[in-house]
Amino acid sequence: MPTALDDLTSEIVSCRACPRLVDWRETVGRTKRAAFRDETYWARPVPGFGDPRAAILLLGLAPAAHGGNRTGRVFTGDRSGDWLFGALCRAGLANQPESQRVGDGLALSGAYVTAAVRCAPPDNHPTPDERDRCLPYFARELALLEDVRVVVVLGGFAYAALWRVLPGLGVELPRPRPRFAHGLEVVTSRATILGCYHPSQQNTFTGRLTEAMLDAVLTRATVLAHRPITPGR
Repeated sequence: MPTALDDLTSEIVSCRACPRLVDWRETVGRTKRAAFRDETYWARPVPGFGDPRAAILLLGLAPAAHGGNRTGRVFTGDRSGDWLFGALCRAGLANQPESQRVGDGLALSGAYVTAAVRCAPPDNHPTPDERDRCLPYFARELALLEDVRVVVVLGGFAYAALWRVLPGLGVELPRPRPRFAHGLEVVTSRATILGCYHPSQQNTFTGRLTEAMLDAVLTRATVLAHRPITPGR
């Protein structure tokens, strides 16, 4: 039987609310990258995926033009995903260390991966209006993922997006908002927020994010996922 998450996925995939993003994702899907010229691009909004009973949720920025926008699954088929799934596997949250396409056997256990914006944006930069039109999907997703106790925000954009969503779910947040940083921890009544640099090539190639740093965040997430949430401590 279809679940509420399945229904939300269907709604996300059919969305055409942002003309600029619709045009970009479809243009990329037609022109393609030379290495993928024989592939059929997904070129639609990309839903979240993973374990519906997950205690850990990982929130990224948006699908990559030739990654999720090509494969139909966020972080799948690009270098960022290579880093992320490798770390998830080492943490015991994924059954294999890489994923190049949907249906290649990847399964997450205790983790769910999604994005603040569901369409690949030009220059990887959604506008504030595009972000805000898309965020209600994430708010509904988070509400349905009732077992989530830790949200790992992959980068400052994801952190700011989560901060906009939580008050609508009845979550009281500290003021002023703590500045995003790798290793940041913010305890709320809904979940503990963990900051992590995004595993983009800009960060991994320069050494700003190392495998050890990413592993440390996920190790901390697994510890926190099994602790009671005590806001204000």
